[in-house]
Amino acid sequence: MTEPATAQRSAQAPTTTGPPVTGSTKWLILGILAFAGFWVTYAVFVWTSRGHYIENAALRGADQVDAALVVEADSALNAITETSLAIVSFLVVAMALLRRRVDLAIAASAIIVGSSLITQVLKRFVLPRPELIEVTGPYTINSFPSGHTTIAMSVLFALLIVVPFKWRGVAMFFGAFFAVAIGAHTLTSKWHRFSDTLGADLVAFGIACLVTIALVQRGSLVRVTAGRYPLRVLFVVAPLALSTVVSLGLGMLLLLLSELPTAPDEVLDYNMYLALHGLAAGASGLTALAFWWSWRRIDVGSPASPAS
Repeated sequence: MTEPATAQRSAQAPTTTGPPVTGSTKWLILGILAFAGFWVTYAVFVWTSRGHYIENAALRGADQVDAALVVEADSALNAITETSLAIVSFLVVAMALLRRRVDLAIAASAIIVGSSLITQVLKRFVLPRPELIEVTGPYTINSFPSGHTTIAMSVLFALLIVVPFKWRGVAMFFGAFFAVAIGAHTLTSKWHRFSDTLGADLVAFGIACLVTIALVQRGSLVRVTAGRYPLRVLFVVAPLALSTVVSLGLGMLLLLLSELPTAPDEVLDYNMYLALHGLAAGASGLTALAFWWSWRRIDVGSPASPAS
């Protein structure tokens, strides 16, 4: 009686994972859009006088930010070092290995290391920022794209694919809000411009999409068919989506309603700072949500699964 009863309970138990993910078209389209958006960002903000006027004004506007906020932003950015990146990368890879998934460890490493290497090569050797207008103040040292934002976003994406599906909401809560804050802090501290942050978001997003395609081609991903987690929607996705919409909306509104700041002006400069600060936070939030959506109800298969 024991064996039939056990078999019956096993048959009635819900299946947590379903068939393997076989199509990668979604990530291919997202990756193409990310890399296209990267070059459009560079062309519009770095190679046009209008882009320089707007972003230079935002940096001048950052001079008016409360000193305590600047200290907070500087502290957050200074926390991202080679040592802290190595520690975080080790922990992410360790999570993958604890799941007995070497392919997942390689994928996470590829996202973090690949994104950072590409960003460093682009900002140092490939993509200069020309001086198209006369600049008043030390506002020509920023590099495109932002290394700090790239690290924050790539770690988030690596974490989202490494953490088991049932814990992904926790990873999103800590990782996404940190990445969004880093993107906005770069403007407050004047370490980078909005275009640098947006470019970094798109580099990390594009690499994460390519890595996901590789996982699909390998047969590593499966669809999750059971388990509902409404709290992650209520306390993570919804707040992030709401803050993203508000940030993007207010940023675009300020940008469209303000005059083009062709000369230093305290009001216009601060308006530009507020506008681009909001757009930077919103762009990072939108990027995080897009990758979250692309992995909706998808996880890596167990080591014993045929999909792996």
